Amino acid sequence: MRFSKTTADVFIPDEIPLDEALDRITHLGIAAHPDDLELMALHGILHCLEKPDDWFGAVICTGGGGAPETGRYRSEPHGRLKEIRRREQNLAALIGRYSVVIHLDFESRELLGAEGRALLADDIAHITRASHPSVVYTHNPADRHDTHVAVCRAVIRGLRALPHPERPRTVYGCEMWRSLDWLVAMDRLLLPLEGPENIARALAAVHDSQISGGRRYDLAIDGRAISNAILDDPHRLPKYEKAWLAMDLTALLHNDDLDLKDYVATLLENFSKDVISRLERG
Repeated sequence: MRFSKTTADVFIPDEIPLDEALDRITHLGIAAHPDDLELMALHGILHCLEKPDDWFGAVICTGGGGAPETGRYRSEPHGRLKEIRRREQNLAALIGRYSVVIHLDFESRELLGAEGRALLADDIAHITRASHPSVVYTHNPADRHDTHVAVCRAVIRGLRALPHPERPRTVYGCEMWRSLDWLVAMDRLLLPLEGPENIARALAAVHDSQISGGRRYDLAIDGRAISNAILDDPHRLPKYEKAWLAMDLTALLHNDDLDLKDYVATLLENFSKDVISRLERG
C-alpha cells in the first residue's frame, strides 16, 4: 500500500504481512498525533484486549515534532523528537496488542490547508477500504485543537469516498482538547473504560516525551474519565467507574449532504435549548 508521504511508516507488532494486519482490524483509531489514541480511544483499545477476535488498528496523521517547553526533551530537534514519539507510539502498540500502527507523517501545518486534508482523506479512504473496520474513533469537530479538527474533517471526507456498504458501522468523535460534557443526553455517548487498569495506565505512561514536558496527560485523562462516569447524570447512580465521552458522527456517513458545520450547529442548538428551558421552568 502506498501513502501520500514517502516518509510514512508501518509498524506491525506481531510482524505479519500488512494486508493481513489490516484485514483483521475491527476497531480503527485515526488521530492527529502520537499519544492521542491512548488518551481518547481507550474504549476501543481495551475492548480489543478483552476480545481476542477483535483487533485495534492505529493511524497517526502527523509526527508531532514540536518540542515540549520544559523537561528533558525540550532541546530535542524536530526530527529527533518525531523519532522519539514514533517509538513511544509503537511501544504503546506492543502493550495494547494493536494489529498495526500506520504513521502517515504529515506536518500539522499541511493539514490546516485544503490540499493537505485532501491527501490525508485519500490515505484514510485507502486504509479503511483495506481494513473495513466496524468502528472508527477520531477527533470530534468541536475540539479546541486546530489539527484535531482538521483530522476529523479529513476522516469524514475519506470515509465518504467509500461506497456505503464499505463504510464503518459507527464513527465516534472523541473528546480531547474540550470536554463533551456540554452535549445533551441524547447527543452524548458514554463509552465505558472497562479493562485492565495497569495496562490502561501504561498506554499513557509510555508517552514520556509529552508527560515529562510539563503536562501530566496520564493524570488528567484518568481524572476526566472518573468525572465523566460519576457526573454523567445528577439523578442516577453511575453505571461505570470510568468513561469517555464522544459524539456520534455516524449520521454524516448515512447522509453525504449533511454538512459537518450544520451537524455541529444542531448539537449547539440542542445545548442552548436545554439550558434556556431549565432557566424558564416554573
